[in-house]
Amino acid sequence: MKENKAVKTLTAGLIENNPTFVQLIGMCPTLAVTTSLQNGFMMGLAATAVLVASNVVISLLRKCIPDKIRIAAYIVVIAGFVTMVEMLLNAFLPALAESLGIFIPLIVVNCIILARAEAFASKNSVGLSALDGLGMGLGFTVALSLISTVRELLGAGTIWGVQILGAAYEPMLVFILAPGGFIVLGLLIAIIQLIRNKNEKKGGAA
Repeated sequence: MKENKAVKTLTAGLIENNPTFVQLIGMCPTLAVTTSLQNGFMMGLAATAVLVASNVVISLLRKCIPDKIRIAAYIVVIAGFVTMVEMLLNAFLPALAESLGIFIPLIVVNCIILARAEAFASKNSVGLSALDGLGMGLGFTVALSLISTVRELLGAGTIWGVQILGAAYEPMLVFILAPGGFIVLGLLIAIIQLIRNKNEKKGGAA
């Protein structure tokens, strides 16, 4: 029973409760940094690291944090881990840190992280909270990577900076601009919803 709950907690963020395609939260970094696969993937990993670490600490402290200041306390915990991630990126991947810019510090107020702290970590054990953070983070990373791949491929003809479609390809620059982000996001949300609806119908029929 515990094993089933752990697996369900870990996998919920991938499709069933994906923060980007199902919950539609964290839209600001989703649209802003997904112009290239490298940016989208690394932003997802940074958010995953903060999600897991903050979920664990908030779960450990959940009985010690007064109810009236819980949101402020969560932000302090999250801000500490975001600062660590930002410092590591600046030290070891300065070019990537510059490319992601303000969106790394803005992880502090990312709705996904605050939502998991309030809805899950503050009410569950450390182990389950870590799995929840990992699952949601991976779901976010997969979503950003999918959006980034489509936008970079169509908008520049490359994937991770490597030319894929050849020199003859005429890039559709709209896909690396804001309108292209909305178009790709909308199409991917529609596809995910179709898959979920089909699975629900199959489950109901069974």
